[in-house]
Amino acid sequence: MGIESKRMNEKGKPKKKKSQLSNILFLIAIVLLIVPQTRIPIQIALHKVVGAFGPSVKSDDDAVTLDNYNWQLINDRGEQFDFNDAKNKVVIINFWATWCPPCIAEMPSLNKLYKAYEDKVILLYVSDEANETLLKFKDKNDYNFPVYHSIAALPSEFDVTSIPRTFVIDKKGRVVVDKTGAANWFSNNFKEELDKLIAD
Repeated sequence: MGIESKRMNEKGKPKKKKSQLSNILFLIAIVLLIVPQTRIPIQIALHKVVGAFGPSVKSDDDAVTLDNYNWQLINDRGEQFDFNDAKNKVVIINFWATWCPPCIAEMPSLNKLYKAYEDKVILLYVSDEANETLLKFKDKNDYNFPVYHSIAALPSEFDVTSIPRTFVIDKKGRVVVDKTGAANWFSNNFKEELDKLIAD
């Protein structure tokens, strides 16, 4: 009986050590997710993984058509923009904030999109944060795009209750992409779809 007991203890030891190691790793993960300095980078990394794919474009039957272009904006450079000037053009509107992990996760792809398509489509990156906060964030990350503030009521089709929220509108005013959450806006798939919209 003593020998069997000894064997059971010897077999049980590794399981106990493995259980302790799992508990320690679990506690470390919890601490990392609680502490703001580590939580935000972890959240951003997770959103990059989740949003690694480009968004899909809706078919003509599923797309909502924009009726109202009466919307005024001003960017962080002091330039005003009348959304009526976006009629008959391809438009991308991204609602975001500097404190939002999924927004931060998709921002590198949006910056690449701006650099590649600024002369081909209208790109409106919209935030309600102070210019000082936005400029500091852009400088830190070497982002080039202007950020817009809404100075009039949004068209009803842009009912934004969470961010990031991105809309893509074709030349006929159809909302062909309505994406909530992070995405890769510079994926080959999305660029192909965008090029088709530009060519139409």
